[in-house]
Amino acid sequence: MTDTTPLPLSALIRERTKDAHSSSEGAGFMSSLLRGERSRDDYIALVAQHFFIYAALESGADRMREDPIAARFITNRLTRLPAIEADLEFLLGPDWRDRITALDATARYATRIEQVAETWPGGFVAHHYTRYLGDLSGGLHIGRVIKRQFGFDTNGARFYVFDDVADPTEFKNAYREQLDDAPWAEDERERVIAEVLCAYRFNTEVFEQLAEAHSPGGVVVG
Repeated sequence: MTDTTPLPLSALIRERTKDAHSSSEGAGFMSSLLRGERSRDDYIALVAQHFFIYAALESGADRMREDPIAARFITNRLTRLPAIEADLEFLLGPDWRDRITALDATARYATRIEQVAETWPGGFVAHHYTRYLGDLSGGLHIGRVIKRQFGFDTNGARFYVFDDVADPTEFKNAYREQLDDAPWAEDERERVIAEVLCAYRFNTEVFEQLAEAHSPGGVVVG
C-alpha cells in the first residue's frame, strides 16, 4: 500500500533544495577561503557583504514582527547585525562604514529581501530560514576555521558566535517544526520552496562575484 501522506514542509525544502544548497556551500570563494587559500582582506570582503544582507534581513524582521505567521520565526536570539558591525570595526577600524561597498549581487540580494519583507510573509520566512539555519549549521564550522586561520579569538568572528542559542540542533528542530505547522496552502508552500531556491541562488551569486571582483590586495571591492 502506497503511503500518500504529504511530506512536512521542512522535509520538502531539504529535499527540493539539496542541490542548490550544495552548490552554494561549494562556491569557489568559500571553498578556497576554508582551504586557507585566501587572505584576511578576502575574509573582510565577505564580512562586508554580510553587513548589507543582514541589514536588509533584520530590518525586514522588524517590519514582520506583527505578522501572525512570520512572527513565529523572529527572535532576537538570532540577530547578527551587531556582531557584524563589531567584526567590521575590529577588522577595519571606526571608519568601516566608509570603507565598504555592496557588490552588485549583494545589492540585488538585499533588494529581494526588502521586497518580500514588505508584502509577503512566506517569502520573508524563506530568506530567514535560509540564512539563519545555515548560520547554525555550516556557519558554526566556518567560524571555527576562520578563527584558526586568522588567529581570532572572538573579535573578528563574532558573527559566528550564537551566545543565546545553547543547543543549535534543538533550536533548528524547533524551527523546522514551526515551518511544518505554518498554515500555508499547497500553492503557498510551493512558493516558499521556490523562494528558498532563490535565496540560495542569490547567495551563490555573491560568492561568485566576490571571487571575480575581489583583488587579493584590496580590502573591499566596490
